[in-house]
Amino acid sequence: MKCKKNHCQTISLLFNINSELTKKQEMDTTLNNILNIIAKQMGLLKGILTIFNRQKAEISIQYSYGLSPKEQIRGKYEIGEGIIGKVVKTGEPIIVPSISNDPVFLDKTGSRENIDKEKVSFICVPIMDKSEVIGTLSVDKIISEDNLLNENLNLLTIITGMIFRNVRIHQLNQEEQALEEENRRLNEQLKEKYKPKNIIGNSKVMQNVYSLIHKISVSSTTVLILGESGVGKELVANSIHYQSDRFDKPFIKINCGAIPVDLVESELFGHEKGAFTGAINMRKGKFEQADQGTIFIDEVGELSLELQVKLLRVLQEREIDRVGGAKTIKVDVRIIAATNRNLEELVNQGKFREDLYYRLNVFPIIVPSLRERKSDILLLTDFFIQRYNKQNNKNVRRISTPAIDMLMSYHWPGNVRELENCIERAVILTEEGVVHSYHLPPTLQTGKSSKTSYSNKIEDHLQSVEYEMIVEALKETHGNMAKSAKMLGLTERIIGLRLKKYGINYKSFRK
Repeated sequence: MKCKKNHCQTISLLFNINSELTKKQEMDTTLNNILNIIAKQMGLLKGILTIFNRQKAEISIQYSYGLSPKEQIRGKYEIGEGIIGKVVKTGEPIIVPSISNDPVFLDKTGSRENIDKEKVSFICVPIMDKSEVIGTLSVDKIISEDNLLNENLNLLTIITGMIFRNVRIHQLNQEEQALEEENRRLNEQLKEKYKPKNIIGNSKVMQNVYSLIHKISVSSTTVLILGESGVGKELVANSIHYQSDRFDKPFIKINCGAIPVDLVESELFGHEKGAFTGAINMRKGKFEQADQGTIFIDEVGELSLELQVKLLRVLQEREIDRVGGAKTIKVDVRIIAATNRNLEELVNQGKFREDLYYRLNVFPIIVPSLRERKSDILLLTDFFIQRYNKQNNKNVRRISTPAIDMLMSYHWPGNVRELENCIERAVILTEEGVVHSYHLPPTLQTGKSSKTSYSNKIEDHLQSVEYEMIVEALKETHGNMAKSAKMLGLTERIIGLRLKKYGINYKSFRK
């Protein structure tokens, strides 16, 4: 028994769609192939599959037949906008017998500008998952005498029932990607928001420090900042204070290691007139000066055991006694202490009070050394170059590759402070707008510090300069031997011999 032509075509179409759905292939490939099968077997001008993004409340074209990539990108609709937006809003299919006569029809893609719109009909069917609209399937067809729009609509409805699971998966994937992008964007905003403006560095270890600074700044908890000399402990203390509620109150600093031992008590707690020889007037100490604000006690590990007892009292009672005074003074002060010494070892040696250590160590922040955050070296170098360009009226624009290698291989026992001093020296020495390795201090160039061979012979130093000039020339000319030789005033033969001597491969400098 022969089937009717339209009926056979419908069976063939549904069979082909089902075959695509059972194939082991990427979902994008499946939906794209199905749309092409529908378009070809139904004789469509255009076919469009949109997906509704619930988070953005936006409907966008994900797959199309008969649209260019640019036209497809333009196909974005709000709920209720145009025919597609209306179908998503109502969940009901819509037939437009002639797109030229329907004011609701929007050609947002701009793909129908050069066709006779009076001869084109449009059918849009919702893609449903139970009672929820997750997208639409729409087609453009040339109007003909036997144009069976209702039959086509019924067929498209059947097809949407076959593909809704794939569309749902695509929708969920799309929304998950949107969430991940939003999370990345928010994380970047948070990094910038919480990153102190006075500290340079984007490394992971510094991001952890920034996070701790942000969390502790909102409280008045005692903070202990630990780290080697020159890592920037004072900058961390500054950041904590100026991000706190006390930002507009005093921020008082004292370095216990820079003050004579017999004067530290007076500096911290003040003294009364006549308390000791030379005390001709009453003087407030750092704690009184910091009242309502923050006191930063640097090198707290240098305090004597006697002063440690008095500091412990301040931490416990928030009270002080001036030297030679009989009146107890209440202070409201946030305490931030810092040290480069291992306080636990000092406690074990009996040089630091255990009870004071635990009082200070409420919220420790360990500032990493520069060798632990080498990815920040170039950022810091650029910052210091700009600073000392201004101070010395210089115009240093870059740093040479060998110089960068030396900065990155050095172990930086003096940390950021040592790096700053190196760059200041290099900026002052350079005369040509480029920092070369020979502008850096000798400490970076010794075998002991940089793990490179070193000799006091002048020939070795001349070879080092020659090597760097050749590398810079090759870098400038992208590995062009002839141009490099001309820049250096050498013949191609001589530069070839030099490359062989130093083991330099000119091809590695080509783009």
